[in-house]
Amino acid sequence: MNWEHLLALPTTVILLVAGALALVALLAALGSRQHWLARRRVRGSLSALLALAWLALALLSAGLGLSLRGYRRLASEEPVVAIDARILSPQRWALTLTWPDGSTRQVGLAGDAFRLEAIVLKWKLPTLLAGVSPLYRLDRLDGRYDDPQQEADAPRTVIDFRQAGAWDLLALRQHYPAWLPMVDTVYGSGAFLPLVDQGHYTVSLMRSGALVARPDETTAQRLDESLR
Repeated sequence: MNWEHLLALPTTVILLVAGALALVALLAALGSRQHWLARRRVRGSLSALLALAWLALALLSAGLGLSLRGYRRLASEEPVVAIDARILSPQRWALTLTWPDGSTRQVGLAGDAFRLEAIVLKWKLPTLLAGVSPLYRLDRLDGRYDDPQQEADAPRTVIDFRQAGAWDLLALRQHYPAWLPMVDTVYGSGAFLPLVDQGHYTVSLMRSGALVARPDETTAQRLDESLR
């Protein structure tokens, strides 16, 4: 197991902190019990209050850690996904998505282009100075028609990348903004490119939060030919 890589994940670090806080809360609760058995009521009460405070911090940390599931650290330019396209019929495509870890997913898409969107989280200055990188999470992939009228009327395809039933950081910030004072802003970023048969595309995210889609050389040539 690569512990250096594991500890770099924000969810892992925060859940480890939550576990440590829970342990401190347990020790404080045991101390309170001993005080009560020894009939030291004041110390027992203070220890019980302290245990509740540590437990509240542990639960808050665990909630924050769980809400960060699906987010990744954003470096100078982070590879997000590679996309290979194969045409099935006019404006109908089979796409193969390949993630940086090697996993793949097959999806169908309708339209003339693909559009990929991500949610980006940026921290306030003190957190950035502490070396904490921005985070991102893929939100959706959908088809885009060149004709605005088709965009309004034709069948749409939307691939949702969110985890079903997961407690997401964006929703947490929207409902409880005071819980995340270190968060500067959460915003969306997107990129799209026309689809060509046998096209290969790479999508990456800049540290600025801009999502960038690039075709390989052969795909770029086919795109140039289609625009002439």
